[in-house]
Amino acid sequence: MAAFADRLDSAWDWVSAAVDEAQDGCWVRDAVERQVIKDVGAATNALHGGRLAPFIDDPWQVRIGRIANWAGVIRLAARAGAWELQPVVGQRPPRPAGMAELLSGIYAVGEQGERWMQQFLKGDGPPAEDAIAKAEAFLTGPGSVEDLEQFFDD
Repeated sequence: MAAFADRLDSAWDWVSAAVDEAQDGCWVRDAVERQVIKDVGAATNALHGGRLAPFIDDPWQVRIGRIANWAGVIRLAARAGAWELQPVVGQRPPRPAGMAELLSGIYAVGEQGERWMQQFLKGDGPPAEDAIAKAEAFLTGPGSVEDLEQFFDD
C-alpha cells in the first residue's frame, strides 16, 4: 500500500503542477492540448451514472478495469501530441509544467490499474479496497481528473 500511496501523492503533485501553471497563466493550452483533454474525457467516461466513487457495488474487474483504461487512453493522448510520459514517483514535476506533466501524473494512476488487473487476472486477488477507492476518487468525481476541463480558463 505504501508504494501506491507514493504513486498517488506523486500523481497529484504532477497534475497539480500543470493545473497551477495554467491557472497562473504560465501554460496556455493550444488547440491540440484542448482537444486532447476533451478526447481523454470522452474516452474515459466511467459510466458511473452520476454515482460518486468508490464504486463498491461494481465487480472488482469493472472497478480495476475503469482505472486501467486510463493508462491506454493517456498513452494514446501522449502519442497524439508527441508528449513524453515521465515516471512521477519520487520525482518533482519540472517547471514550467504543461501537458506532458499533466498526462504523466494521470498515467501513473492508470498504470497502477494495469498492474492491479494483471495481478487480479493471475488470481492474486484484488488490491486493497482503500487503494482502489483512492484511485477511483483521483480519476472520477468532483475535483478529480474527470473534471479537468473546469480547471482551465483558456
